[in-house]
Amino acid sequence: MEDGPENLIVCRGRLAFLILNRFPYTTGHLMAVPNVHSPSLDLLQPEVRAEMMELAARAVTVLTRVYHPDGFNLGINIGSAAGAGIAEHLHFHVLPRWGGDTNFMASVADTRVLPETLEDSYRRVKEAWLAHSD
Repeated sequence: MEDGPENLIVCRGRLAFLILNRFPYTTGHLMAVPNVHSPSLDLLQPEVRAEMMELAARAVTVLTRVYHPDGFNLGINIGSAAGAGIAEHLHFHVLPRWGGDTNFMASVADTRVLPETLEDSYRRVKEAWLAHSD
């Protein structure tokens, strides 16, 4: 399958790739994912960790241009007790944040409300990513 809106992969590096989260916490929620399965950051080769960090740093730049967030959360959940959805395959979250972006829907109904579709988010992020490929 070719990368695109179907698999939400924004870009592939040599050792890792950047993907839009299918179940985002906020609009533009991206993840830097290693090509190899690993349950923990310390088990990855240094080159893989470095590429993941470079993808995350570039994601911050691109998301800033696209969405103009007030800030970012960046992090890795290691282990199911820490919130890892797939404990055997860690990934680095890049979440744009805005003041007041957690509302009563998330607090009361455990539901997220996003202002655009995943397809629109993918298109906007992909276009900005390619424009920033200088």
